[in-house]
Amino acid sequence: MAGAIVGLGLTLLVALVLVERRERIPTTPVKPAAEYEQSAPNIVVVMTDDQAIDTMRAMPRTRRLVGGHGVTFANSVVSFPLCCPSRATFLTGQYAHNHGVRDNGGPNGGYQALDEHETLPVWLSRTGFRTGFVGKFLNGYGKVDRAREVPPGWTDWYGLPSTAKQRPFDFELNENGKLVTYDDGEYKTEVLEDKAVSFIRDHAPGKRPFFLWVATDAPHKDAGVDVGAERNPEPAPRDRKRFDDRKPPRKQSVDEKDVSDKPRSVQRRPRLDDETRAEIDKVYVSQLESLVAVDRLVKRLVRELRSAGELDDTLVLFTSDHGFLRGHHRIDSGKSRVYEEAIRVPLLVRGPGIPRGVTEDAVVANVDLAPTILELTGATPSVEVDGRSLVPVARGEGPEERAVLLEVFERPVGRFTGVRTRHYTYAHYEGGTHELYDLERDPEQLESVHNDPRYAEVRA
Repeated sequence: MAGAIVGLGLTLLVALVLVERRERIPTTPVKPAAEYEQSAPNIVVVMTDDQAIDTMRAMPRTRRLVGGHGVTFANSVVSFPLCCPSRATFLTGQYAHNHGVRDNGGPNGGYQALDEHETLPVWLSRTGFRTGFVGKFLNGYGKVDRAREVPPGWTDWYGLPSTAKQRPFDFELNENGKLVTYDDGEYKTEVLEDKAVSFIRDHAPGKRPFFLWVATDAPHKDAGVDVGAERNPEPAPRDRKRFDDRKPPRKQSVDEKDVSDKPRSVQRRPRLDDETRAEIDKVYVSQLESLVAVDRLVKRLVRELRSAGELDDTLVLFTSDHGFLRGHHRIDSGKSRVYEEAIRVPLLVRGPGIPRGVTEDAVVANVDLAPTILELTGATPSVEVDGRSLVPVARGEGPEERAVLLEVFERPVGRFTGVRTRHYTYAHYEGGTHELYDLERDPEQLESVHNDPRYAEVRA
């Protein structure tokens, strides 16, 4: 038995090494199948970056046109609250420990860590779908000499390469293998909007179903911006000062007084000073303003679908890759934490088979998005997915209790694994630290009860 265990351990070790050293397979086009399911709906996904739930106040059109005509999932979480792992989960329906993208970069993270031949657009293309991408892909995509690369599975590609020249009014876009520079005052979100609308206009009248993923940079902070800048992120010019009088919600968890129950990475943090609070306020207003353009984007996509007679036959899904911390538990900004502001995201869905004007409290996760699309389209994945379809949950037929896996790798905060249920959040860190929160009694996660004997059974 001991020899078998050692042999298994060596096999796993070799497998891990091979994954880390894996050469990228050259991209090859995946042509849509000649046959396809005539009754399959179109799929349109709009995904923002770093969007906390409280910033949905800036998106009344999206709330009305998607949530008001579909389901708003009030308890939607992401398993790994970081850009690249979360986007890889959307593309695969797998948790990070299975798809292998464990960071935004490095040997175990970024675009190069994903097996791009085992993704949602590849599966949909094999089913006969036209597939379009517009916006920010996975971190590390399109670096240096690979800026013209089009990943497999995509028939129409408008991707932002990971180059230094990526600002709101000065950026490059890979348009089906050709680099186009936008430096004449065009606002990035509005350019992406035009590309997405053009895709629908070109393909919505056809009989072949289509899948469109639109991924904005907004409301992510702009890189390389001076601390003293008036806005970060930079909104569209017509949206500046729209929310000048707004302040972020002043929860008790913001600049939390007592963090002795938290991990050492939080305990070491000082209280927020006036300068940090002012920066948090500025970022909040900037994010609200930057999301107004995304709200217009959603409205225009819905309008285009309606004009083409395709709206009733299209699943429209709006979400974010993760949330964002703004001073909560003394963390001035960021994600990759177990806290609600980082793991909870907006999720609004409308389309065939989805109830209208419903709010659903069941726990769902980003790992469920791909399985939902697969069920509705009849596409077959070539990997085992970890999530489950949202369709029965939207109809109120989901399980009463569910635990979503939480996991963070390769981050300065420390590696942890845990679960999020309807009532509890639990995390176990490398080194033996724990956090356990009773969300019903303590929704702001002010007191970890991991050492409270009354919660011993819950923790176990």
